[in-house]
Amino acid sequence: MFRPELIGVVALSRLDFPKFRTIMKYLGIDFGLNNLGLSYAEGPLSEPFSQYHYTSQKKALEFLKRVIKKEQINTIIIGLPEGRLAEKVKDFGSQLHQQTNLPVFYQDETLSTKEAKQKMLEAHFPQKKRRQDHRIAAAIILQSYLDDHYKS
Repeated sequence: MFRPELIGVVALSRLDFPKFRTIMKYLGIDFGLNNLGLSYAEGPLSEPFSQYHYTSQKKALEFLKRVIKKEQINTIIIGLPEGRLAEKVKDFGSQLHQQTNLPVFYQDETLSTKEAKQKMLEAHFPQKKRRQDHRIAAAIILQSYLDDHYKS
């Protein structure tokens, strides 16, 4: 029987939508000694979110806890650099995990800031906007993680 109200509606089985499906909300972090670049994803695509200049690690952690609570983040991805900064990043990630009780994963961030600057130049961002490169780097880091792990 033809039912015009069902035109364009796709019939889905109960298996397509589990009853208690959790929406994953990811926070990507580009950790710098004075700045945090943040990105956000609620699916397979990341987007730049915010940049925060901090004067102490304690203030940075408090800021992130507010963001995590407001945005209802369930997973944190932190860019992991090579060299001496890597230990500071791991220490920061450990403290963030202890204070939020959320899983923290590390993603290789080799050249993410350089890639962010290059993309901003290619897109003809004005000089003032190019100072926000930590947000773009965070989005690149998070996108790299999602590309490696996201299951659609």
